[in-house]
Amino acid sequence: MNRSKGSPPDRSITPAAPAEAETPASPVPPPPATAPSTPSASDFLQLNPAEAPQGGLADWLARQVRRAVADGLLPVGSRLPATRVLAAELGVSRGVVTEAYRRLTEDGHVAGRGRGGTVVVAVPLATPTGPAEARPDGRSASRRLFRAPPGTDVFDALRAAPARIDLSPGLPDLAAFPRAAWLRAERSVLAGLVPADFGYGDPRGTPALRRAVARWLARNRGIAADPDEVLVVAGTAQALGLLAAVLQDAGTTRVAIEDPSSLGLRQHLHVSGLQAPPVPVDARGVRVDALRATGAPAVLLTPAHQFPTGVVLDGARRRELAVWAREGGLIVEDDYDAEHRYDRPPVPALRSTLPEHVAYAGSVSKLLAPALRVGWLLAPRGLHAALVEAKRFADLGNAALPQLVLAHLMETGGLERHLRLLRRRHRARRDTMIEAVRTHLPGAVVHGAAAGLHLMVTFPDRYDDTALAAAALERGVKVQPLSWHAQRPQAPGLVLGYAASTPTDITEGVALLGRLLR
Repeated sequence: MNRSKGSPPDRSITPAAPAEAETPASPVPPPPATAPSTPSASDFLQLNPAEAPQGGLADWLARQVRRAVADGLLPVGSRLPATRVLAAELGVSRGVVTEAYRRLTEDGHVAGRGRGGTVVVAVPLATPTGPAEARPDGRSASRRLFRAPPGTDVFDALRAAPARIDLSPGLPDLAAFPRAAWLRAERSVLAGLVPADFGYGDPRGTPALRRAVARWLARNRGIAADPDEVLVVAGTAQALGLLAAVLQDAGTTRVAIEDPSSLGLRQHLHVSGLQAPPVPVDARGVRVDALRATGAPAVLLTPAHQFPTGVVLDGARRRELAVWAREGGLIVEDDYDAEHRYDRPPVPALRSTLPEHVAYAGSVSKLLAPALRVGWLLAPRGLHAALVEAKRFADLGNAALPQLVLAHLMETGGLERHLRLLRRRHRARRDTMIEAVRTHLPGAVVHGAAAGLHLMVTFPDRYDDTALAAAALERGVKVQPLSWHAQRPQAPGLVLGYAASTPTDITEGVALLGRLLR
């Protein structure tokens, strides 16, 4: 793995010293039994407010409910007690319970159902039974995972590694998946199908989804496309695989890529047999002069929200890139995180102005869930027929039923409503992470805060970011080192995702990073 030159003699991360055990306080005599302010215990989860820290009742109550959801004591669909009822049982003010429920709603653990009450909607992720350092193999496993250079299975290994807090980038808020809306759409779709609809379909994708995607891209990305131009694929990963195969058949062996850029995208190109020369990115986006210097006939870009820096390709660079493309270059546009923006207006997709020079890839992995494996690819006319053939012989086309349900959500406005909900929630979590970085990582610089699902954080000192990530994982917090995503030497840093974590977990995870750095 490339690292910055001039490393200090000792680049290891020294674990924070364990806190000294507190001396038990002298027992405090209980108040008289007749005191009206004495809180009582509740049958609900056997809650006892006497265990709450002073002044922190709402936070304590929310934490107890989250733990019960994670432990499976409160499965999805469980109804929480009414705020007035639980407040009376606990002997606390109703405002305490209301505030706790509000935090749980913002975290995505529960949702209000009107007369149906407050219902658990989160699906608990598997978590370890204790901190990683308590397990004998925790340290060695973390060190093996963050070896240099990372292997092709590194993301599978990181996903499988147990952790209390996951700040990995690229992870959407899976607890926010619109289950009820999806089920309604599924019932509506199934009610209208005839037996022939359950047979083999068009390898390009169902006509319904291709129409819906064309309209979605016109509304949200400024792309004018005919449904016949849309090729439905199994996510951006398959789009890249199909493109790589078609380009190689046409004699292309090199596809330039931004630096830094996603390690995963770079691995996809390498596994497909393509070289991926790096092109530096600065505050205005990819450097077109450096792209020309590589001599590569194609380039893979994330222009709307560059990964991992968050830079938006500016107008001058877009014009330079257009000149390069019209001279014969091919742009592969990964429209990563384009819909997730908070503090800036949308920027048009490159495909909207250069349709014959851009192969455009998008998906619903960050809008809904990666498990759906649904994306789309729009290619220049000269590549379209070869891509359809490659898709046909890859898998005969995506599963039709999820396509039809997704098309229904797109056409009825369900996906746009879900996106509006996500933007509000993600903005709050992003703000929490920025504040946590300011508090616990003084001197760190935050990049890419205006949009997306992650932040890039760089450090003024020459830390070993892979050692920092390994030490964090040993203590139950997942992060990704910036050096994973760079081919050339870069400043040390981390790529931190915030979309899938609660504000409490975000603050706790960043605080742990601060303790490790100190």
